Amino acid sequence: MTEEFTACKLAYILDGQLLVYLRDDFSHIPFPNMWDFPGGLREGDETPEQCALRELEEEFGIKLDESRLIYKKIGVNYNNTGNSYFFVANGKREEVDAIIFSDEGQYWQLMSIAEFLDHPMAIGRLKTRLLDFLNEI
Repeated sequence: MTEEFTACKLAYILDGQLLVYLRDDFSHIPFPNMWDFPGGLREGDETPEQCALRELEEEFGIKLDESRLIYKKIGVNYNNTGNSYFFVANGKREEVDAIIFSDEGQYWQLMSIAEFLDHPMAIGRLKTRLLDFLNEI
């Protein structure tokens, strides 16, 4: 039996900085023009890990092994219609240097954890989930 969930997000952290991207500014998408983490909707019967890693690869060209995931926590998705998973992985400089950014979003950057947590355009639910991780380590 597969786990019931709708989506995953992944905080990719390199030297205290988060890999984030500015979402497109389209009114038909959730959280337009806000800072987001890699992630997205589940496809088929993939596991939460497969979902998060596939999204990271599709959006940034970064291919990780599941063993690189250092944190996993289930929570309610953004529109309260199901569950979503939040993951954390430690990044590597050579992976960031080789990023191939997809056409989803305006641009990407590395942003300090403190800046993300204070940023008015960072998605609030992601701030909460990141704080949960930081409080548990």
